[in-house]
Amino acid sequence: MILALGGRLSFRESDDVFDRVRALGVAGHSKVVLDLRNVSYVDSTGLGAIVGGYTSLTKQGGTLKLVNPNPRTVELLLMTQLNTLFEVFDDVRDAVNSFSGNARSSSSTSSG
Repeated sequence: MILALGGRLSFRESDDVFDRVRALGVAGHSKVVLDLRNVSYVDSTGLGAIVGGYTSLTKQGGTLKLVNPNPRTVELLLMTQLNTLFEVFDDVRDAVNSFSGNARSSSSTSSG
């Protein structure tokens, strides 16, 4: 399942994002790609919603992968060391293929 977000991901939107990801897991969609291509801003609350969605899916035997985070979001992932938790991809197709082990690695979150 691909969930494409747009706009800002901050305090106001965070509950909605978490609820949408959790609902996908409850509905049996255990493999979720969160497309952040059109997300202009993510704050700590928004990042917390993404982590919460990841945790919810993981508890249900699934996983969540990120695609196309903007440079500031990549920096936030690196600063919080959440780049070690999430698989991050530059291309939706690569993220989807990664569920079967066929994706190219992305270097967008490497620190060196």
